[in-house]
Amino acid sequence: MKVRLSFKLSFRQNLIIMAKNKPIGDNARKGAVRNRSQVFNPKTKLFVKRGPNGQFVDVKTSGGKFKGVRTEK
Repeated sequence: MKVRLSFKLSFRQNLIIMAKNKPIGDNARKGAVRNRSQVFNPKTKLFVKRGPNGQFVDVKTSGGKFKGVRTEK
């Protein structure tokens, strides 16, 4: 007796499809990063990113602002 298994079912039907920021390579983001903000540090002259709890998360060392992150006053 032969047992034949069929795996033609697409795996995408079982996955939760996430939001996409396409087209890739256009250097743009659709929507802002939530619960994040950035503030300018005048001593280092660099922007610092804050996380949702207010702690500093990252420093932008290449200059300029973080993309898609709101700026505090």
